[in-house]
Amino acid sequence: MGKFKISNVFVAAAMLAIIFIIIFPLPTVAMDTLLIINIAISLIVLLFSLYIKNPLDFSVFPTLLLFVTFFRLSLNLSSTRLILSNGGNAGNVIRTFGGVVIGGNLVIGVVVFLIIMVIQFMVITKGAERVAEVAARFTLDAMPGKQMAIDADLNSGIIDEAQARERRLEVSREADFHGAMDGASKFVKGDAIAGIIITIINVTGGLLIGVISLNMDIGTAANVYILATIGDGIVSQLPALMISMSSGIIVTRSGQDTAFGEEVASQLFAQPTAITLAGALLLVISLIPGLPKLPMWLIAAVLIGGGIAMRSRRIKAAEVTVESLEQAEAEEKRKPESVMDDLTVDPITLVVGYGLIPMVDPKQGGDLLERIVMIRKQCALDLGIIVPRVRVRDDISRPANSYSIMIKGVEVAEAEVIADHLLALSTGETEEEIYGIPTIEPTFGLPALWIAKAERENAELLGYSTVDPPSVIATHLTKVIERHAHELLDRQQVLALIDNLKRKQPALVDEVVPKMFNLGEVQKVLANLLQENIPIRDMTTIIETLGDYGGITRDAELLTEYVRAALKRMISKRFITDDAAYVITLDPQLEQLIAESTKQSERGAYLSLEPGNIRSIYERTRDCVDDSKERGHIPIILVSPLVRRQVRKIAEQVSPELSVLSYSELDPSVDVVSEGVVKL
Repeated sequence: MGKFKISNVFVAAAMLAIIFIIIFPLPTVAMDTLLIINIAISLIVLLFSLYIKNPLDFSVFPTLLLFVTFFRLSLNLSSTRLILSNGGNAGNVIRTFGGVVIGGNLVIGVVVFLIIMVIQFMVITKGAERVAEVAARFTLDAMPGKQMAIDADLNSGIIDEAQARERRLEVSREADFHGAMDGASKFVKGDAIAGIIITIINVTGGLLIGVISLNMDIGTAANVYILATIGDGIVSQLPALMISMSSGIIVTRSGQDTAFGEEVASQLFAQPTAITLAGALLLVISLIPGLPKLPMWLIAAVLIGGGIAMRSRRIKAAEVTVESLEQAEAEEKRKPESVMDDLTVDPITLVVGYGLIPMVDPKQGGDLLERIVMIRKQCALDLGIIVPRVRVRDDISRPANSYSIMIKGVEVAEAEVIADHLLALSTGETEEEIYGIPTIEPTFGLPALWIAKAERENAELLGYSTVDPPSVIATHLTKVIERHAHELLDRQQVLALIDNLKRKQPALVDEVVPKMFNLGEVQKVLANLLQENIPIRDMTTIIETLGDYGGITRDAELLTEYVRAALKRMISKRFITDDAAYVITLDPQLEQLIAESTKQSERGAYLSLEPGNIRSIYERTRDCVDDSKERGHIPIILVSPLVRRQVRKIAEQVSPELSVLSYSELDPSVDVVSEGVVKL
C-alpha cells in the first residue's frame, strides 16, 4: 500500500513541476537534464509498446500520452524563452542537435527539419488518429456480439461465472481503452501542429530580436537563431515522433498474447516460398546494367538460403508433429480412461434440428442462448435452485424444425416449430378464425395455429395472442426445468445452498448440518418440495424446521410434511391465486380408510389398498377435477395432513399438475370453497 501511495505522490509532484517549468525560467543545465529525461521517457514508451502482448496491457497509455505531451510542450515553452532571452543559447543538448542536423549548411538543416515535421504530422499522426477512430467505432459496435458470445460460452459450459465476469470486464475495458485512444490521438495531432507554430515563432522572434535588439546583421541572426530553433525542434520532435510511433503501434495491434517481435517473426517468415522467390527475383533484377551487383547478390543469397533452410525446418517439424500425434493417439487408444468424457451425461440438453440453428447462432441474429441464460436466472429466483448449464447442440438426423429437451441424457419432451412463422393462440374472445397451420402448443397442450409473420397485426386485432418460435422453445424449456427440478438438484448444489446460508446463519447450519442431517438427507427433503413445485428459496425456514423435528424422526417424507406446514404462507400464495381456494375434499370415511391402509417400511410409507378401491378413488377424483375445470377453476385437493402423501400419489395419476394440500398448509386468511367430495 505504501508503494502505491509513494507513486501517487510522485505523479502529483511531477505535474506540479511541469507547471513550475511553464511559469519560471530554467537555467541551461536544468534544461539539458529535462530534455534528456524527455527523450528517455519517449524511448521507454516506444520499446514498451513493442513488447506488450495485448493493447490492454498498456491501458494507461492514453493518460500517459496526455502527461508526456504536456511535459514536452512545457519544455518547448521554456526552451523558447531561453532561445529568445539568452542570445540563442538554450543549452548544450539543443546546440548539439542543431549542429548535427544542419551539418554546416543552414539550408540542408532547414529541409531535414521540415521533412521530419511532415513525416510526424502528415504520415504517423494522421494515420494513428484514423486507426484509433475506426478501432473505437468497431469496438463499440462489436460489444453486443461479444457479450452474447460470452453468454453463449457460459451457457454451454465452456467457461464458468468467474471467467464470464472477467471476460465481460475485459470487453468493457477494451471499449474504454479504444475510446480513450480515439481522444488521445487528438493530443498527438495538436502537439504536431503546436511544434510547427512554435518553430515559426522562434525563427521570427529570434530574427527580430537579433536584428533590432542586438544589432546583428540578418545572416548572423539567422545562423544563430535558426540553429537554436532547429535544435530545439529536433529535440522536441524526436520524442514526439517516438510517442506517435508508440500510439500507432498500439492502436494497429490486432494480435493477441504475443509481442510485436514474435508476431513479425511468426508471420513474416511463415511462408519460406515467398522469401525464396524474393531472393530469386532480386538476382534477376541485379542483371540490369548499372546496378551494384555484389550487395544485391549477397542479399539474394541470404534470402534464398534462408527460405530453403526455413522450408526444411518446417518439413522436419511437421514430420515430428505427425509422428508425435500418432504416438499420442495410439497411447490414448490404449488407455481405458479415454472413454470417460464420452460417458459424461449433461443435466439438461436442448437438441435442435438444422432448420432452427439460426435461432441459436448469435452471428445469424439468434437470441435463444441469451434467453436460456435468462431462464436459468428466472428459475433460480422462482424455485431457489441452481439450474445447471443447458447444453445446446444440433442434430442433422432430426426433422429440420423440431427440437427435443433431454434431462440427464433421456428425452423428456419434443416439439416442432416453424422458424419463419408465429404461433397464434386463441384467447377465448376471438371474433373469427384466421388461416394457419393447425398445431398444438407444446407447453400447455393448447390448440394453436402457425401463421405468417405478416398476419400478426391482423391476428392480434381478431383476439389472438401471437408468440415467436424462440419464445415457444424458451417457455417449453422453462416448464420442463420446473417439472424436473427435483431431478436436477444434486448434492453439490445442496452444498452450495447450505454454504450460502451459512454465511448468513452460521449458528443454524452448524447445529443442523451435518450434526443432525447429512447432505443426502437434506437433498431428499428439498427434492420432495421441488417435485410438488414448492420453491426452496426460504432455506432458513427449511433448515430450522429440520432442526426442530430432527430429534423426532428421520423419515424424509414425514420431515417434508413438517417443512410444508412451516411454509404454509408461501404455499397458499403460490397455489391459490384467486380470492378463494376452490378445493376438492375427501369423505372422512375415505380418509380414515387411507390412514388405516398406510403401512410403514424401511423405505418409507406406502398405501396398501385393494386395486378396486384405488381405481374407484382415481375415477371419482378425476370426475371431480373435470367438473371443477368446467366451472373455470383450478382445482386443489384438500386433505388432512395424515393422508396427504398417499393422496398425492393417487392424484399424480389423474394429473401431474394437480396440487394436493393439507389443512395445515393453508393460511388462515384463505377462504375455502368446496367444489366436490370424493367418496368410495
